[in-house]
Amino acid sequence: MKKNKFIRCAFVSATMLMTVAACNKNQENTNEISSDDTVAEVAPTGLRLAYVEIDTLMSQYNFCKDYTLLMNKKGENIRSTLAAKERALQNQAMDLQKKYESNAFTTRDQLESAQRRLAQQQQDLQELNDRLTNEFAAEQAKYNDEMRDSIQAFLKEYNKTKKFDYIISKAGDNLLLVNPKYDITKDVVKGLNKRYKIKPEVAEKIGANASE
Repeated sequence: MKKNKFIRCAFVSATMLMTVAACNKNQENTNEISSDDTVAEVAPTGLRLAYVEIDTLMSQYNFCKDYTLLMNKKGENIRSTLAAKERALQNQAMDLQKKYESNAFTTRDQLESAQRRLAQQQQDLQELNDRLTNEFAAEQAKYNDEMRDSIQAFLKEYNKTKKFDYIISKAGDNLLLVNPKYDITKDVVKGLNKRYKIKPEVAEKIGANASE
């Protein structure tokens, strides 16, 4: 049987931060409310722009930290389970080979029956691998959706006072040149963590490493 391959935990990519359209776009930019760490600037075109560093968001948003830890643990448990079952199956295959070579099977029917049992166990292991992999992927997608929803809900509320026309994501070099004065990452991470409350079941699973 080929060595099992398992999907490692990786949260949603930069596209999770959707463009946010500001309310009352035609109003004049008066009485702007800026955060403690960010001063909103007006672009020459009249559009109000801001961006968020995805790498920083992923590493500092407590939701990401908690669920990355949770999914890593779950993935490791699955890999350990599959590896143990594969080792047991390999041992059975080796035992079958030794019995065959030592003429331990007195009839051909005995040999064929043992081969069928081994083949069925191999199929069962493959099906288990597929099921656990699919379950893991589905759970990963669920948490990705939860995180995206939490970010979008926060930005919708956040933008009621900021009134940006666009909030875009910056990941790696997808934006070739940016002005740091439009960076609202620190503001967004601070706000997200203030709103975030870890679920009791998640805190229990990841133990003492859960975010406060």
